[in-house]
Amino acid sequence: MAGHNKWSKVKRLKAVTDSRRGKIFSRLSREITLAAKAGGGDPQGNARLRTFVLKAREANMPADNVDRAIKKGTGELPGVVYEEITYEGYGPGGVAFIVKVTTDNKQRAAKDVRSAFARHGGNLASTGAVAFQFVHAGQFLVTKERIAEDTLLEIALEAGADDVIASAQGFEVRCSVQAYDRVTHALEQKDIKPESAEIAYIPTTTVPVADAAVAKQIVELHDALEEIDDVQTVFSNEEMDDAVAAQV
Repeated sequence: MAGHNKWSKVKRLKAVTDSRRGKIFSRLSREITLAAKAGGGDPQGNARLRTFVLKAREANMPADNVDRAIKKGTGELPGVVYEEITYEGYGPGGVAFIVKVTTDNKQRAAKDVRSAFARHGGNLASTGAVAFQFVHAGQFLVTKERIAEDTLLEIALEAGADDVIASAQGFEVRCSVQAYDRVTHALEQKDIKPESAEIAYIPTTTVPVADAAVAKQIVELHDALEEIDDVQTVFSNEEMDDAVAAQV
């Protein structure tokens, strides 16, 4: 999400309620399985896998669950075959959405995502319809309490990052998808623990949202999409000021 919205989303996701913990575990298991399948089952040699293993620990996911997910990815255990799909669409107010899905049933996933858009004032779009409004890149969010800006800038740029952006909430490190592993390693070596680390779709243009009613619809669409079992992550390009965000 754009601007301060991204930090707000991180805080919200960290406050995982017990009622949603099973869903969080399911999503993390899928991500771990896919990461292990793509890059091997050793977290030390697979930065993407290591990222999700750390997220699983933060969510208090049992170690046995993590181990099984890795073994399913490497083929040591039988498991469901998952596919990664990216859907694009428009929400209320012309806000662009990118929805990352991991599923064993493409028809079900497409139906559920399309239905969520339709119920909340949006519509599913064709591939490429909104992707041009985002850059696909590595993104790390680091609080100011963890490190000074100059120090972080030096570490990140030496590791191949493209930029370090300071804001009131903290620092955002951006890098190419290809440099994600190197930046991850560099931060780990300096014992810098980001609040969030992911390969994200970061908006290059944003849509200002000043109407509280539209903002409420956008938030409801986010919630509806994130409630779908197959949906892993939702990105969008709205920009709400603090007053509007507080109302919704």
